[in-house]
Amino acid sequence: MRNQEIEDLVERLAVELGRGLSLEDLDGLLLAYSANQSHADRVRVNFLLSKKVPADVSSWQLSHGIATAVRPVVVPANDDLGMLGRVCVPLLVRGFRVGYLWVQQDLAEQSATAILAQLPQVRDSLDLLSTLLLDSNTAESSQRRVREQQFLSAVEGEKHLIEVVAEWPEIRQRGPWQLATVYSVADQGQPDSRRGASHYDPLAAALVHRSAGLQATIGIDGALFTAGLGTHAVMLFRETQGRAGHAAVLERYTAELHKRTGAPASHVVMGISETFTSLRVLEQAYRESKIAAQAAVVDPALGAILDVRGAGVYEVLAGGAANPEDSVYYRLLRDKDGSAELFPVLELLYDNDGAVAKIADALHLHRSTVYNRLARVRAIIGADPLAGRVRLELHLALKVARWAGRPRI
Repeated sequence: MRNQEIEDLVERLAVELGRGLSLEDLDGLLLAYSANQSHADRVRVNFLLSKKVPADVSSWQLSHGIATAVRPVVVPANDDLGMLGRVCVPLLVRGFRVGYLWVQQDLAEQSATAILAQLPQVRDSLDLLSTLLLDSNTAESSQRRVREQQFLSAVEGEKHLIEVVAEWPEIRQRGPWQLATVYSVADQGQPDSRRGASHYDPLAAALVHRSAGLQATIGIDGALFTAGLGTHAVMLFRETQGRAGHAAVLERYTAELHKRTGAPASHVVMGISETFTSLRVLEQAYRESKIAAQAAVVDPALGAILDVRGAGVYEVLAGGAANPEDSVYYRLLRDKDGSAELFPVLELLYDNDGAVAKIADALHLHRSTVYNRLARVRAIIGADPLAGRVRLELHLALKVARWAGRPRI
């Protein structure tokens, strides 16, 4: 990390503002602080000694919205904590949250008005501090960037780089492997209002996924390497029978996304490839992991962590163009009023082997209502929806309709 540059800049800012400053990362760890201050409250003293924000202080700070703020936030004094009022300055680069600068009020000050008035005068220094923090971030080191690009090129099938990656110490002779794609539905090409931007910024999004992926896999023994792109992260795991490590990574990844974007991801999924023993099939494994992730998005009933063999018909659909409109039965039902209540009954019926009681419970309907809706389907299409070929056609058409809404990873 560029510690000395960061520490020097924090000290210069403290002199310009005439106030005590402390700089912390997104996890509440102390990165730098100013030595020049007329008075330090109990919270500041303990923070400088322990290098970590205590849970009660963190809770008080977070309760004032610092995790989602894009502008300075006034955090009032808290006598129970021994804490004077302060201003939190969120440090962001291209919408990517890199840390917080804290400016403490003096004992005699009744409000943070004076601090807020000073901050515009040091805007350039704050921007420089944000840039230095970004450059010092592990996921943004030049060596890390090169390795991630090599890894991403390898999973796209570049043979020379597959050979390079195969010789990395953390990967060499540590197979068999599985590749995973981790995708956040909340990032699906929408305007990135969570980071205060009017348009989706692919560079900022890639940085979020890269950093979240790296932090989520630290300390997870089976996670060998991770890289991020604009919509998702790609992870290489050692093959395991269970999914405890994957679940831990997914939970941490979701938390890291929240930390960096200021909003919880609505639905984060992980698609996992088949096991492979040769890195020559990385490209195929990547395709499999993306299909599994897409299937988990379009069909949440499959679970947030999905192996490609659990994707079922969606893996078949990924092989070519399919259109639900190709089914005459689907078209007949679609064109009728009330199709929105008929399709869920049919799909659940097919997915659950005709278990009417289970369908009624899932849809909060009486069994007789389910039977009535099946009778309506039979009348509309002029065929029994439970008959073999009719069932196969309609079931496939319903899954094709779901697959059409998949994210393009």
